[in-house]
Amino acid sequence: MDGQVELTNPVETSIGGMRGHVLRRGIHLSMSFLPFIYFAYGEDVANAVGVSLDRLVASIVLVALAGEGLRLRFGWTVFGQRDYEAHQISALAWGAFGVGMVFLLAPTEAYAWPLILSLSLGDPLMGELRRKDLEARQVMIASTFALLLVWLCAWYLFGTPLWMAVLLAPVCMIAEWPRLRYIDDNATMVLIPLALVIILEPFAGVMS
Repeated sequence: MDGQVELTNPVETSIGGMRGHVLRRGIHLSMSFLPFIYFAYGEDVANAVGVSLDRLVASIVLVALAGEGLRLRFGWTVFGQRDYEAHQISALAWGAFGVGMVFLLAPTEAYAWPLILSLSLGDPLMGELRRKDLEARQVMIASTFALLLVWLCAWYLFGTPLWMAVLLAPVCMIAEWPRLRYIDDNATMVLIPLALVIILEPFAGVMS
């Protein structure tokens, strides 16, 4: 179907083979530390460079996108990237954009932590389950359960509304599923639930 792509073996399409694939997964998992860095040190860093925190985040996102544009202009790929990313926006760039939007539009621990952890932990989990040739239904069930644990931890630790945690866990799973040609699931898995957070957050107090 136009606009969609078939699932491929991520190891076979990774620059560097298995080692590149492992590096890619490691970078993905390391994104789990971004909320900690943002909430623990973000204001201090922003004050040190003399800008507001949201301007600092926006600047970092713009620099990342400018670097991605330069990479695409010359068709470069680096160790760990997929070979097809030489000619389309990379998963890393989409992830940077999605995480940046979370910090700009939902900069609270109640939402930033579960949104970003759903991406950094849930996406690699689903990819590896598929690589083990599990059926789609099994991947959906296992990943939804794992994502629900993430959101329930956010409810317990940061006060995320429980009903939103129960709703958004399966939404994050579903948002990863489309295989779009030019929009990576690193974007859809963050931006779709983020949009729902923005829409539903005003009702959080009413329904809690």
